[in-house]
Amino acid sequence: MTAVGDGGSLRKGQWVLATPPLPRGGLSEQVAVPEEHVFPIPNAMSWYEAASMFITYQTAYYALHRCGRIQPGEVLLVHAGAGGVGSAAIQLGVAAGARVIATAGGPEKVRICQELGAETVIDYRAEDFVQPVKEVTEGRGADVIFDPVGGDTFDRSRKCIAFEGRLLVIGFAGGRIADAPTNHALVKNYSVVGVHWGLFRRLMPERVRKAHRELMHLYEQGAIRPLLHQTFPFDALPEALGLLAERKTWGKLVVKP
Repeated sequence: MTAVGDGGSLRKGQWVLATPPLPRGGLSEQVAVPEEHVFPIPNAMSWYEAASMFITYQTAYYALHRCGRIQPGEVLLVHAGAGGVGSAAIQLGVAAGARVIATAGGPEKVRICQELGAETVIDYRAEDFVQPVKEVTEGRGADVIFDPVGGDTFDRSRKCIAFEGRLLVIGFAGGRIADAPTNHALVKNYSVVGVHWGLFRRLMPERVRKAHRELMHLYEQGAIRPLLHQTFPFDALPEALGLLAERKTWGKLVVKP
């Protein structure tokens, strides 16, 4: 930070990450933001890691711990495990003591999920994930399913969720918003839980700060590390966005203004 206002708890020169009020400031060299949008980071954390950290790890933490009530020893199925929020969910699931199963598209992304700590990784381009999940869990299914894809992935996930499981709706990267047949939820006693972290942040900012402190603690312990695919200079922003659109990336892309 190069300057701070009067009466706050932050200090000039402190290492922080900040979330500017979008749509302004996301790609700025400097930005003025309210103190409640500024979060201290460890001195050992790089700027690139900090830029890759906040929304993805906060979303995954909120989803798993508050919405999913993940417990040690439970089975967590993470879809799109090599993506930004999926990779965060794998690491946080492992840190919570869960058995993590992940899905990913292609051998490279499968390898990445394995390196992140998933004990079983299914290449959804080569096989459907339902039967492998049932086999790994001896027919029981996954206790918590982390789904940022939606569509067919959501539909198939209902076939391998455990009794009293929690199916977390993170997003719809697949493009289709799936329906949730309530009769199926009834007979298997599972919950479909929406995860809107942005609203949670607005309504419960102190809980977000508490989660941030826990995430920084996990980072300092070495339990989590943002998965950084590539950094780009500012003038290469169109190239970075093109790679995202073509789904040729894993983890996070960072643009340096």
